[in-house]
Amino acid sequence: MTAGEPAGIGPDLCVGLSRRRLPARIVVIADRELLKERARGLGVPVKVVSYSGDAGTGSRAGTLVVRHVPLAQAAVAGRLNPANSGYVLRTLEIAADACREGAFDALVTAPLQKSVINDAGIAFTGHTEFLAARTGAEHVVMLLVGGGLRVALATTHLALKDVARHITAEGLERTLRVLRAGLAARFAIPAPRILVAGLNPHAGESGFLGREETDIIVPVLEKLRREGFNLHGPLPADTLFNPQRLKDCDCVLAMYHDQGLPVLKYASFGAGVNVTLGLPIIRTSVDHGTALELAGTGRARIGSLIEAIRLAARLAAGRHGNRRRA
Repeated sequence: MTAGEPAGIGPDLCVGLSRRRLPARIVVIADRELLKERARGLGVPVKVVSYSGDAGTGSRAGTLVVRHVPLAQAAVAGRLNPANSGYVLRTLEIAADACREGAFDALVTAPLQKSVINDAGIAFTGHTEFLAARTGAEHVVMLLVGGGLRVALATTHLALKDVARHITAEGLERTLRVLRAGLAARFAIPAPRILVAGLNPHAGESGFLGREETDIIVPVLEKLRREGFNLHGPLPADTLFNPQRLKDCDCVLAMYHDQGLPVLKYASFGAGVNVTLGLPIIRTSVDHGTALELAGTGRARIGSLIEAIRLAARLAAGRHGNRRRA
């Protein structure tokens, strides 16, 4: 697990893990002094144990196993410092590399602050894109799980004005291929039924409210249906998320971030999980941000992190089971 932005609630959540019974052995990749200081401030007695690389090193009540990565400067809860941006990215690099090498079964990430990394002069758009580049993944898909829903995104962290030009036939086809393969491999759904949202209001209304559905989305869906994909759409986003449509659905593909995620977060906020499909490693994350105003106060909720750990453990167990069956 990476602790994320040191000024945010990530370190608080890591400290909170020491008081929980967990379904997996956890190694936190972070500055050990940061975790000790945050624990003292929260009044949580924690013993920090250095990770030795021994797979048998496990998590015990009141203990955090930590792979130490030093901060550039001391972190203050709630106060962003661009000087520590390199530290945040280094924890991700170490974690991703160790997962690829087989030292860890999965990666769970606490939230980071994209803006402060960019303020440090480092081009950065998010965990998803960074991990794709680090692991050499050709195409990845952001999938949110929670509230009885799975919602994937055709585009991720883009300004709204840029979304339409990023909806391309090639990109949409690759996303649907990765999504279908990921649902089959990670979630054991061999023939997933996917509902695909349109981009425009009323899914373009036959071209009167936009041509992306007619010119791009429909041809891609028709092509993939001929290959056996179970795809429905493009559907108007304002009527897609209703119980009748969703009852037999395995996943929804939304065209952009704020088209699909408000619905999922309404249904599951505080218990949703972000999964990155298409990576050669298992990666899950919380469904919320750094909550700087809550850092160090003891009021941060740990529910989404616990769900992210549980899902990562299930996905890892399934992967090992597939290896044994193979």
